[in-house]
Amino acid sequence: MTEPMVETTDEPQDGLRCDFCGQQVAHVRRVALDSGYDRLQVRHVERYACEACSEKKERQRIGLDRS
Repeated sequence: MTEPMVETTDEPQDGLRCDFCGQQVAHVRRVALDSGYDRLQVRHVERYACEACSEKKERQRIGLDRS
């Protein structure tokens, strides 16, 4: 399995928020491309996740967490 393409924003801006939990955070990320998963070609609203939400979404996406 290849590593997913992950966009990370590390800019020290006030107001970076996780689009999933709403928490104000220092860093957000977005998985855009992985084996069998392509968010670069499909029109959609880009959503960025804090570390905890990103890890949860990744577990759900690969079938390890169904919550």
